[in-house]
Amino acid sequence: MTRPFDRSLKIAPSILAGDFADFGAECRTLEAQGADWVHVDVMDGHFVPNLSFGPAMCRALRPHVSGVMDVHLMIAPVDPLLDAFLDSGADILTAHVEAGPHIHRTLQAIRAGGARAGVALNPGTSIEAVRLLLDDVDLVLAMTVNPGFGGQKFLQAQLGKIRALRAMIGDRPIHLEVDGGIDVDTAPLATAAGADVLVAGSAVFKGGSAAEPSAYGRHIAEIRASGLPGMRSRSQGVAQDEARSE
Repeated sequence: MTRPFDRSLKIAPSILAGDFADFGAECRTLEAQGADWVHVDVMDGHFVPNLSFGPAMCRALRPHVSGVMDVHLMIAPVDPLLDAFLDSGADILTAHVEAGPHIHRTLQAIRAGGARAGVALNPGTSIEAVRLLLDDVDLVLAMTVNPGFGGQKFLQAQLGKIRALRAMIGDRPIHLEVDGGIDVDTAPLATAAGADVLVAGSAVFKGGSAAEPSAYGRHIAEIRASGLPGMRSRSQGVAQDEARSE
């Protein structure tokens, strides 16, 4: 489904932090509790040191996600599985620039298959790796942890990269997504640097369940509020200190 571009702040809970026995209910509950997108972390145990979902799981989730299903492919090689993930119904497919030698071809294939194309950068990867790709993507994902596991601490040294990506994107209709260690304390740092999509895992799911969903809604609302303009003052000192240290 084609949707108009909208740079308003979006919260994209990572289903990886949900109840593995009832992902369908988790997806429905997240959206009912205010999630803008549902983020699906695909890990192959090779590109990253963990194993999660394949295209069959994404296909099973699709009927339970009425909005945007945002699929993050942490796999290498990525091209042989693109058709399967496209057939799963993903709205956005994001591949890592580090996952293979032909990222431009990968992005072209994603768009040709009818999905929006995203490109992700690990913490140690320069933004120069995506400069020549910006006219072929709909989303840039900046990792603020090393990919592979949830619950890691936000790497504040990545704030300079997020700001530089925001400047590089300019007025192009490209989302800037941040994934890793997002909570009410780090969300304002990420959005002040230019992010408009925040992926959050444990910070959304803690203390809640599909059967008792109020915690999900509360956490989503708190993360959203902390990341909006006017709510960032408590984090400005940290952000300024980080900028001076770069």
